Amino acid sequence: MSWTVVPARDFARHAPRWQLLHAAGPASPLLDVDFVQALLDVFGTGREMLAWHGDGNDADTMTIVTPGRLGAWNTFQPAQAPVGLWLQRDTRPADGLLAGLLRALPGPAPMLGLTQCDPMLMARPAADARSGARSFDYIRTARITLQGSFDDYWNARGKNLRNNLKKQRNRLRQDGIATRLEVVLEPEHMAGAVADYGRLETTGWKAAEGTAVAADNDQGRFYRALLEAFAKRGAASVYRYWFDGPNDPHLAAMDLCIEGGGCIVILKTAYDEALGPQLSPALLMREEATRGLFDEARFERIEFYGRVMEWHTRWTDEIRTMYHLNGYRWPLLGRLHALAARDRGGEADVSAAPPAPAAAATGS
Repeated sequence: MSWTVVPARDFARHAPRWQLLHAAGPASPLLDVDFVQALLDVFGTGREMLAWHGDGNDADTMTIVTPGRLGAWNTFQPAQAPVGLWLQRDTRPADGLLAGLLRALPGPAPMLGLTQCDPMLMARPAADARSGARSFDYIRTARITLQGSFDDYWNARGKNLRNNLKKQRNRLRQDGIATRLEVVLEPEHMAGAVADYGRLETTGWKAAEGTAVAADNDQGRFYRALLEAFAKRGAASVYRYWFDGPNDPHLAAMDLCIEGGGCIVILKTAYDEALGPQLSPALLMREEATRGLFDEARFERIEFYGRVMEWHTRWTDEIRTMYHLNGYRWPLLGRLHALAARDRGGEADVSAAPPAPAAAATGS
């Protein structure tokens, strides 16, 4: 079996191969063909390459990579992608495939960095792997397994969390405010939902940093295209959380989600920061949404994928460590890279470190 490498601008032509491989493996929605196509359409530079390993039409691995510094390569990693674009049929470690891919890539290609690898999708290689590849920690991320009843899950949470949210609900009721959770599923409503989400983000700290979603920026175009494509097959949901007061309803918090492979992934969360420190609208929404997911019993787990924050640890103790993986064309280069990193007092860097995904915003 060998590697084939073509320009990723031809991804649509090879999408059926990607789709077949995706269906044969763990089937994470983050590696779905619609997710990949939306990333390329909005954030691609034209330098990306699509590669697959296999014989004829039978591929066991596919990836999209982009050149970095000094001839090194990385998996294509926009900040909106929680995992690197490396797709394989099973979850075995990928380190044994990297040297062959490096030989197939254009140019000298001495090193390849697989970024933001999820050990649920691809096992982490042993530290002494014969391939010479090197892995190192990226972030810790959390999930909730949807087993049993919501009441059992909720009663196992800390007393402070449960009491805090109960007090907030009592305060809202005393002020004549009812909470309402709306779930948007229809593709024709996703553009409006993304616009609403952008308006929420522009009220907070992301607007000051210039990283907020907006209907007319690249992030907004990406999430609209993504959610519309997933919604056309019933695999997208947007949660809107309303405070219905004596006057007008007030949009308090939102989640953007995609579904597949037995899980629902919360891609983005925003809330109205103007509501003040005494209310946690995102956590109130999370409680109601999680109850609904337990009751529906459609999914095995909820995935967060952002860096673990303090609030995650109040909602779950299911935390795993994602990792980066460096592969080398020559094993000696890997050993030299590791020695140089130790001399600097740290781990070996990936060939061009990608931006970490922003943690979902929540109330405190």
